[in-house]
Amino acid sequence: MTKAHKFIILSSVFIVSAFFIKAKQQPNELKVTTTNSESKVLSKKANSIYEIKAIKMPNELSFAGERVPLEIKDVYERMDRELLVNTYWQSNALLYFKRANKFFPTIEKILAENGVPDDFKYLALIESGLMNVSSPAGAKGFWQIMKTTGRENGLEINKNVDERYHLEKATKVACNYLKNAYNKFGSWTTAAAMYNAGRAGITKKMSQQQVTNYYDLLLGAETSRYVFRIIAAKEILTHPRKYGFIFDKEDLYTKKETYYVEVDSIITNIASFAKYYGMNYKEFKALNPWLRENTLNNASHKKYKIALPSS
Repeated sequence: MTKAHKFIILSSVFIVSAFFIKAKQQPNELKVTTTNSESKVLSKKANSIYEIKAIKMPNELSFAGERVPLEIKDVYERMDRELLVNTYWQSNALLYFKRANKFFPTIEKILAENGVPDDFKYLALIESGLMNVSSPAGAKGFWQIMKTTGRENGLEINKNVDERYHLEKATKVACNYLKNAYNKFGSWTTAAAMYNAGRAGITKKMSQQQVTNYYDLLLGAETSRYVFRIIAAKEILTHPRKYGFIFDKEDLYTKKETYYVEVDSIITNIASFAKYYGMNYKEFKALNPWLRENTLNNASHKKYKIALPSS
């Protein structure tokens, strides 16, 4: 090996060694050589990085006219959690805004007619996302009504017809339940908790723990969060810009204008019935989700109101 070759090898070892020594000294530093213009672009990008900010707790919060005791540390932290979760689950919250514009007017009207505070529309929102969903336990519709509760309150529920999916009728059932709970305990907040855990469940917990207030109860995870989720939804939907939600009126969903026809006979084929009225089966079911099959087995000649599009 010539002296020249030895010099090159030694030089290479020195350079590599120096690199690793420097890397070891500065393990988290990546040096980028840029021009002045490139540095400005990188600096501008760094300053526009998405920021996750803490949510500032409002000074006062209430549900159905009842104050939330934020001065209690535990209550403050539980409320903070739900505001954070619902603010930063942006896609879900935006869907709340969109669907609320479509369905809240119907719910608000029925709540007012039945003497139930307007804030309970947010209960329907967190129960189902304002969709006709079905829970693993068998609760159905916007208000997540169980079969027994529905039947006890006059809803028709079978394979052919399930009025838990009928928004107007289901909202009236929810009103009955909530008013009965309120009349028993004199608190709309407690009535909301009972909607989730049942009257018997909350009554038993209050008796065991010797308290009379929802905020003083030690409850399971779901019911412990339940009322706070409703209040968080109310706060965010009432003050969208405060929580970073920006949209135009045309971004929101709207309800199709309808009229009703009365039917007191059997409908042997709903797809054909829909076609007669100028729509397809999917469009018909969107307006009448409580009809669960392609027929209406109306042997008793009961009168049903069928929703049809106005145009």
